Amino acid sequence: MVSQKEKKSSESKEQSDTLVEVTDLKMYFPVRSGVIFQKKVADIKAVDGVSFSIKRGETLGLVGESGCGKTTTGRCILQLYRPSEGQVLFEGEDLTQLKGSNLRRFRRRMQMIFQDPYSSLDPRQNAGSIVGEPLIVHKMTNSKGEYRDQVAELLSTVGLNPSMSNRFPHEFSGGQRQRIGVARALAVRPDLIVCDEPVSALDVSIQAQVINLLEDLQEQFNLTYLFIAHDLSVVRHISDRIAVMYLGKIMELAERNELYENPLHPYTKALLSAVPIPDPVIESSRERIILTGDVPSPLSPPPGCVFHTRCPIVADECSAVIPELRNVGNEHYVSCIRV
Repeated sequence: MVSQKEKKSSESKEQSDTLVEVTDLKMYFPVRSGVIFQKKVADIKAVDGVSFSIKRGETLGLVGESGCGKTTTGRCILQLYRPSEGQVLFEGEDLTQLKGSNLRRFRRRMQMIFQDPYSSLDPRQNAGSIVGEPLIVHKMTNSKGEYRDQVAELLSTVGLNPSMSNRFPHEFSGGQRQRIGVARALAVRPDLIVCDEPVSALDVSIQAQVINLLEDLQEQFNLTYLFIAHDLSVVRHISDRIAVMYLGKIMELAERNELYENPLHPYTKALLSAVPIPDPVIESSRERIILTGDVPSPLSPPPGCVFHTRCPIVADECSAVIPELRNVGNEHYVSCIRV
């Protein structure tokens, strides 16, 4: 028999292990009509009721097709977009209710690595200034000598020679630019880093180097990642758990091996069937799931389950019932009434 005291102790430990908790997050972008009065006529439902948590020190992979709301979710967590509804708890503090200096305290602990290393760096600043700017903004250095030392250490940490600090972004390769972006994110010693498809614009060999760098940094600095991507093989390599998104909603959430070996949602099965397997015998014999139709517009998503218009196992009630993301066992969550 578990005592009330032990139960409370267990609950408090679980809460302390959770760094970020997102509850019923919604991000609607208004569509306006008219030249003068700009009357709102509709909403683009980019994120529509997303809930998940990220434990301290883990990597949560967020995957899905382009336009499903992955990047918007990441930006809402960082409060780069202010959510329409929902909560974003960071160590129990609701970021959606914070403003000004109170929010700025948390901004230092949350950083982002952007998708495109070519457009995310200021072409008018050299590498040292790009990496060192967060140190100045958050007043983390006391002298010019300390500032130079920290910039040099950050560049070394991500595998760049500190002598490159005077070079400008156009003098670096794509992989080197992304390393500068990683160093900039590390500068303020954050707890959470949102990686927004950080390797999708890089060559395959460079992708592996950057992924290995991110894993080494996570171990070295005890970082927590939200890793956004559409490459399922990359996500499997780096993630502890994986959430699959479709049209602003989470379809499935599970531990990585559980998700890949036992996918339950028809959308997840379709995504995994498109991932090539190196073994030609297995590749030729496995089932391919081809989804028909196009992804609906987030401006007018389908009623009921948003996936029912393309689902291979659709039933009549799927167009009327909005499925909840429920635990079917072993911390495996699925949003489907047919599973």
